Amino acid sequence: MDSFFNEEELKLLNIKIGQNVKISKKCSIYGYDIEIGNNVRIDDFCILSGKIRLGDYIHIAAYSALYGGTEGIYIKDYANISSRVSIYAINDDYSGKTMTNPMIPDEYKNVDSRKVIINKHVIIGSTSVLIPGVVLGEGSAFGSFSFINTNSEEWSVNVGIPAKKINKRSKKCLEYEQKLKMTEGVNYGK
Repeated sequence: MDSFFNEEELKLLNIKIGQNVKISKKCSIYGYDIEIGNNVRIDDFCILSGKIRLGDYIHIAAYSALYGGTEGIYIKDYANISSRVSIYAINDDYSGKTMTNPMIPDEYKNVDSRKVIINKHVIIGSTSVLIPGVVLGEGSAFGSFSFINTNSEEWSVNVGIPAKKINKRSKKCLEYEQKLKMTEGVNYGK
């Protein structure tokens, strides 16, 4: 028995899905403002909620959660989200000046809702957290347990709480991207 939805089952999810998409049957999907490109794999126990746009050749590992709200999470091609990563485009106000949680009527809350953009070739290590409004530059990498609360430089290596740049990242993967594009049509991931 396959642990991923088959093509017929994917159609029943009622979301826009490209080719060669593997979504675990143990993934929870809330809301239907979700678009998924080609060659995408979403593993067990992930949560997709709200507005989410995934490009091509993306992997989201087990136990990761994407909370897109109305502003959305945009993940561009070749990005990799490791296990237990949490990405928030929506967040409560923790100051105590308003109430929090989804069961409280909106007029008693102050919700921070801002778009999150994860550009091409970004890799986010296990158990990292991103908050609303963050834009991750192309090729930026984040070590495990990073708290990502600011934008990142392109082709940078970042770690920590909060995440800080510690090095430059190689662009060698761009050569492989070009080779992959030349072999497009080959059915990868099966």
